[in-house]
Amino acid sequence: MIFATWLGQIDYDAAWDLQKEMVAARVEAAELADELLLLEHPPTYTLGRSGKLDHLLLDEGSLAAQGFTVRWVDRGGDITYHGPGQLVGYPILNLQRLFQLQGFDKPDFHRYLRNLEEMIIMALAGFGIQGWRYDGYTGVWVDRPDGPRKIAAIGVRVNAKGISSHGFALNVNPDMSHFGHIVPCGISEHGVVSMAEILARPLTPIDLLQPITEAFAQVFATELAVVNG
Repeated sequence: MIFATWLGQIDYDAAWDLQKEMVAARVEAAELADELLLLEHPPTYTLGRSGKLDHLLLDEGSLAAQGFTVRWVDRGGDITYHGPGQLVGYPILNLQRLFQLQGFDKPDFHRYLRNLEEMIIMALAGFGIQGWRYDGYTGVWVDRPDGPRKIAAIGVRVNAKGISSHGFALNVNPDMSHFGHIVPCGISEHGVVSMAEILARPLTPIDLLQPITEAFAQVFATELAVVNG
């Protein structure tokens, strides 16, 4: 059983601290249940372990003056944006246990990434949006008249005990101009897009809670219960 919790909008540092506490608890007590945290962040740029400062197009002081937070974090990947209107998911999973229940001898990091992509692709399909994988890039993409655009970014951390943290960010209806301050995921040749742009109608992350949790349960072959944050 995996428990999914909607936390609403929460500061990035608070969510990061919560993840670290949850991971540490599962290192001490492996029997603790897996959880999926679902939330939004205030405008925040994060750079992962592969992050390059030149992919941040404004200095941190200028960004802070405009209300943006910048953080270097311990997930994989380059730079990305989080903000209101974006559904962020942080799965705190014991991958050793989860993959064994699915018949695998040990956790498969790449399979985990592909599962997260598949979950998002399935959720998008329910809105008539065809998401797909782009060879060489982690995340979910869609076709647009001007070429491929990224609709969901993925960056995770799995510790030595096989406990996951960080996760995915799906562009439901964020302020897309905020991506203009960075080279999203370090990819300069392709842009980003939101579900609201594609569908030409407003959406909120709450509209995605049921599709995402149902897809998560199906892809990871597990029962999932939604609890109040």
